[in-house]
Amino acid sequence: MQEKTRNILNELLVDVFNHILDIEQNQLKKNGVNLSMNEVHVLEAVTLVKEPKMGDIAEKLRITVGSLTTSVNRLVKKGYIVRRDDEKDRRKVLLELTESAQKVLKVHEEFHNHLIDSLFLDMKIEDEVVLIKSLENILSFFKLKLN
Repeated sequence: MQEKTRNILNELLVDVFNHILDIEQNQLKKNGVNLSMNEVHVLEAVTLVKEPKMGDIAEKLRITVGSLTTSVNRLVKKGYIVRRDDEKDRRKVLLELTESAQKVLKVHEEFHNHLIDSLFLDMKIEDEVVLIKSLENILSFFKLKLN
């Protein structure tokens, strides 16, 4: 691969990533959500794990339990997460989202739906199969680099 192509691809990937985060942050603020993207992603991760324990959520987010604890403490103070003891094993602390958190996640989901719809309408992408395969290849590459 030529150096010029490499530089263009690098710039495009970084710009796309940063623009998505910036646009999403702005959209959340317009909807009255005063949370960082990291905090929103913590809320989202709580819904994506089988059992909402700190270790499982940290693993999902690929961060340390210590980093997650800091975010969770802020989210508890802001009223988005509640800690509760597991009824079967009192040593486990589970996280539960509040109604406010559910509203934030609805705004977050709506943004992602709009983003995907815009890809196909505004950009007039003709072949979604090619786009999906290309993104799957990029994701596979990144996942290999994480392991």
